[in-house]
Amino acid sequence: MPLTSTIEPYDRQWPQRYADEVRRLTPVFGAALVDIHHVGSTAVPGLAAKPEIDVLAIVDVTGGLDEWTRSLQTLGYRRGGDLSPGHHFFKRDVDGVRTHKLHVCREGHPTAAEMLRFRDHLRRHPGDRMSYQALKLALERDNTEGIREYLAGKGPFIRSLLRGLG
Repeated sequence: MPLTSTIEPYDRQWPQRYADEVRRLTPVFGAALVDIHHVGSTAVPGLAAKPEIDVLAIVDVTGGLDEWTRSLQTLGYRRGGDLSPGHHFFKRDVDGVRTHKLHVCREGHPTAAEMLRFRDHLRRHPGDRMSYQALKLALERDNTEGIREYLAGKGPFIRSLLRGLG
């Protein structure tokens, strides 16, 4: 079963695609927006990735979720399942192809901190970056059940690396 997208070599246009999306997303959150980050594999130069831009919006409250959801729908996003309490997920497809994923986390959420630590580590450590890339490509090649299988296969590597970072 295919993933949401095929893994591709790093594309130097990904940071610009992120910047373009930030301009669209920032007004949605208004004063509640604390910070916004490019996360996931497209945020790591030199790392092959599914060409889906991951955006992490950190907010100081989550009480605006219904309003944000309506505003995000006008930008082409649809609500995914909450990934954990305080970690809301949205996805955007263009012409049936996933292009963006939006993670909305309240300030201080542990998952937000982990996303940033993992991204920053891969940016600074080419050996771990290449090991992660090899794992992702193998998981894609051997995948029979779709995105859940792929994500589950990446989990042990990510958790192990994060534990090692303290």
